[in-house]
Amino acid sequence: MFVRYGIRSVSMDDIANNLAISKKTLYQYFKDKDDVVAQATMAIIEKDRGVFLEMKESSANAIEELSKVSGCLRRMFDEMNPSLLFDLNKYHPDAWEYYLKYKNEFIFQMITDNLTRGVKEGNFRDDININILARLRVEQVQICFDQKVFPKDQFDFKEVQMQVFDHFLFGIVTSKGKALYEKYQIKNSVL
Repeated sequence: MFVRYGIRSVSMDDIANNLAISKKTLYQYFKDKDDVVAQATMAIIEKDRGVFLEMKESSANAIEELSKVSGCLRRMFDEMNPSLLFDLNKYHPDAWEYYLKYKNEFIFQMITDNLTRGVKEGNFRDDININILARLRVEQVQICFDQKVFPKDQFDFKEVQMQVFDHFLFGIVTSKGKALYEKYQIKNSVL
């Protein structure tokens, strides 16, 4: 519910009703809404961590990994309310800190590993600065959530994320990497 509607718009009553339990029962397991948000954030992040690691391990190359990540992100952004990170940052500092740690450590390392792998394979340009581009990519994802930069009444959140992803990708791939990525995209569109 938080992902779909935003955190602020979901009340404890909404959560209890969705779970078909009483609010009293909900409070037996959670101290308050902030506790629910923190636990939900940790659960979502741990699930995503496993999904991203599985994609990395099951990919034959860096391009296949990015193709899988792209497909996963498209599905995630279909359901995600752009106010999610704003709500998390403004109203739930513990959950926000957990998210920042995940973003700045795990996601950064995943991107760094992917870029390193892609350069070694000849799929990414060998003149890129991996540290700079990994940090840039981490921040690109987050800026797309910023309503001041991309107001939701003017921009489709998913389209913004995918345009930024494509811009990043096509700025780093070699011609070999581009051809491979397009092959994976065609294969994935058939599935």
